[in-house]
Amino acid sequence: MMKLSIVMPVYNEERTLEEIVGRVLATPYEKEVLLIDDGSRDRSREIMQTLAEQHPEVRCFYHERNSGKGAALSTGFREVQGDVVIIQDADLEYDPSDYGALLRPIEEGMADVVYGSRFLGGAYARVHLFWHFVGNRLLTLVSNMFTNLNLTDMETCYKVFRADIARRLDIQSRTFAVEPEITAKVAKMRVRIYEVPISYAGRDYEEGKKIGLKDAFIAVAAIIKWRFKSLPPQGG
Repeated sequence: MMKLSIVMPVYNEERTLEEIVGRVLATPYEKEVLLIDDGSRDRSREIMQTLAEQHPEVRCFYHERNSGKGAALSTGFREVQGDVVIIQDADLEYDPSDYGALLRPIEEGMADVVYGSRFLGGAYARVHLFWHFVGNRLLTLVSNMFTNLNLTDMETCYKVFRADIARRLDIQSRTFAVEPEITAKVAKMRVRIYEVPISYAGRDYEEGKKIGLKDAFIAVAAIIKWRFKSLPPQGG
């Protein structure tokens, strides 16, 4: 049975952190949960330490200053010890009960990478934020034009990789540009990529959503950059 490495960036998530880790731990898999605090200014670190003391599956890592989601993922990917890596946000937008659907293409030997799409018709999806929806679809379209993939949701949090592929990614982005970077790199690896529908309970900005218009421009620049930047040699 394969072991999961759930990599969870954490930045000022004191309101949701304990609950989301509880949901992850409740999934029926052998697992490790890697919590990477990215310079939180609230009680996130204290909560992380308590969770690690209570659950041997939880491992904690700390950034002294806020460096962005990409930096947290880079730290986490270097430390994974499992066979399959899952990216999990620390809010409650994404439901760990979808792990079974995400893992199935890998378990059945069909996929190397799986994206969980919010736009393929999961069990439920919150109705809100029209322009955020439009932005996600436009960014996915632009990404697909440069990668020649036919994804429906490039910006999704739920990305799942065989561990050897996760280690090869060598993430350089330090912001939300990490999503197009990852997508461009797996496209160049010519690995087998699948999408599956997932549930989604998106937050409003008042509830803590951090992505805005500035991030969209950063993502477009990243799409173009990583289309023309070569992958590091395998094993290098």
